Amino acid sequence: MKMRFFPALLLALAVASCATDREKIVFLSDNNPAKHISNDLPPVAPHKKSLEQQDRIKVDLEIFGWLLQRHFGDDGAYSAIFLQADDAETAALMKHYPAHVPPIKPLQRVELRPGKSPLDRDTGRPAMILSVDALDPEDATVEAIGKWCAGDAVTGFYTFTLRKSGDEWHIESVK
Repeated sequence: MKMRFFPALLLALAVASCATDREKIVFLSDNNPAKHISNDLPPVAPHKKSLEQQDRIKVDLEIFGWLLQRHFGDDGAYSAIFLQADDAETAALMKHYPAHVPPIKPLQRVELRPGKSPLDRDTGRPAMILSVDALDPEDATVEAIGKWCAGDAVTGFYTFTLRKSGDEWHIESVK
């Protein structure tokens, strides 16, 4: 069987493949995996106003404060609490909760181990990491997730609704 080579067909296929839509990768946040969005979707509405840096810090501090008041184990299983936050936020909470048990420590002192509990480098004992992810505000309200992680088996989260009153953010509900 003899095959015929059609240059015009090959050229048409090459041009057509160049004109097809490509997928774009859009990162939703540092903590969320990349999500693929096809170019075939209708245009996205203009981006909502994001949470300003000062407000983001206030929201983080409010949620970290709430999480730090929870008892994640009274048996002394954790030797430290690490905050996934910048140094200024961590220092502010260390100052506000100087006698917290377990103590709050800078994130640089944690040793991460895949599939296992994070370790406090100072003691070599298991530790816990707290983090906050805030969404874009709607009016004077913002939704956020406060998470804790002490290894694959000991993780969880709360969903917070915060409302702005003057210059301060206050937790309105926790789920």
